[in-house]
Amino acid sequence: MKIFTRSQIQELDKYTIDHEPIKSIDLMERAARAITNAITERWTTNVPMVVFAGPGNNGGDALAVARMLMEQNYQVQSFLFNISGHLSADCATNKDRLNSMRGTPLLTEVTQEFDPPRLEKGMVVIDGLFGSGLNKPLAGGFASLVKYINSSPAQVVSIDIPSGLMTEDNTYNVRANIIKADLTLTLQQKKLSFLFCENQQFVGELKTLDIRLSKEGIDKMDAQYTLLEEKDIREILHPRDTFAHKGQMGHALIVGGSYGMAGAAVLATKACMRSGVGKVTVHTPKRNAQILQVSVPEAILHLDHEETIFSEAVATEDFQALGIGPGLGTTEQTSIAMIAQIRRTHCPVVADADALNMLATRHAWMQQLPKGIILTPHPKELDRMEGQCTDSYERLTKARQLAEKLQGYVILKGHYTAICMPDGHVVFNSTGNAGMATAGSGDVLTGILTGLLARGYKQREACILGVYLHGLAGDLAARDLGEESLIASDIIQYLPKAFLNVK
Repeated sequence: MKIFTRSQIQELDKYTIDHEPIKSIDLMERAARAITNAITERWTTNVPMVVFAGPGNNGGDALAVARMLMEQNYQVQSFLFNISGHLSADCATNKDRLNSMRGTPLLTEVTQEFDPPRLEKGMVVIDGLFGSGLNKPLAGGFASLVKYINSSPAQVVSIDIPSGLMTEDNTYNVRANIIKADLTLTLQQKKLSFLFCENQQFVGELKTLDIRLSKEGIDKMDAQYTLLEEKDIREILHPRDTFAHKGQMGHALIVGGSYGMAGAAVLATKACMRSGVGKVTVHTPKRNAQILQVSVPEAILHLDHEETIFSEAVATEDFQALGIGPGLGTTEQTSIAMIAQIRRTHCPVVADADALNMLATRHAWMQQLPKGIILTPHPKELDRMEGQCTDSYERLTKARQLAEKLQGYVILKGHYTAICMPDGHVVFNSTGNAGMATAGSGDVLTGILTGLLARGYKQREACILGVYLHGLAGDLAARDLGEESLIASDIIQYLPKAFLNVK
């Protein structure tokens, strides 16, 4: 699914109007009908509705929804804020349609002073003040109104986007002046800002409504951001040859597990084995030998000369992929061995965990990373590498710039894990849950990615398939076990079911 910017959303509306063809007022009517249906499915006519409409097309949507609700015998109070004395054409039309209804429609047009209605528990506020076209923080009377709505016990439904929230970048927004919706009914496609953790408090429950914008227009329009769907995964999944043997399925190398952190190497190795690879060799300090042999008997063990740390790079001619970093430690000797290992490796590389921490403190080494490398930082690791970020948009921007600079792949982990491509494109993952916020989950992802690369997937395919399967396995585990008790090894246990699901 493509995620469009503010300007692209406007272009898509215009494309639909020009090529369907359909009048803009009729397209607004179609959107309002979808919004009204979503509201009436959830609340009965016994629930009082209060509609706040702004002067633009978002306000026009809200006034059309007010009319449709009243036609179904809902109690509706409507307030239209026309402070500047200028309404968009379609907003003005819906104002006239609402005023022309039989009976006494409760529409109050606010031009100066405003005495707000009492908002009580059991009421629903429909927020249609400002939509996706907003490009600056709310201030003055609108900011006061937002604070008043947020302080009330009424439930809030936002049309398309909570008023005050901008479609993409909210770095310099005034967060106290953004509506906190209980339900956001967004039109056609998710907005980029919905995917950032700090904006969840404003979006609430999210429901995407299909208002039948032009499919041709959507297909034609390039999008820098996309959200993974299951069909995207099926398109890249490699079939397994009936006559395949382990030598054809790839040989992966995992380098990890300083003494006391053998578990990280175990998790990465097990996940790698479960990802379809033919063989896995794990290189680890001598003292981890018994742990690895017992925990992952299927793996080949290659021991470092040192008892407790990784100290010397391994020859990689026999391997098709390298995963390095889980539980590796950050001693000076290990750091030198780590960069030497990456430099001398000619197969695809996944760098995670301590490998990233070592790169963060030796920034000049970033220039030595090979093209096509996959880095898998969580937010704090990216901040260490690229500098402290104030919010998720800034962090995503830095991750995208890093991927372009390295001509590699940066997987920024989170609820919507972002895969930043070398060409500047960003793919967000749609699977995963809060139960996966547990130690070792990242080590499992490293193992999956390394296994897929060794299996023969190109970096782009491995990143997309890996994060999707990782999240899907977590979802399947959470469905059976619950989020609260989920641990990293559960994700590995459910990987086979995840593969079966996408097949």
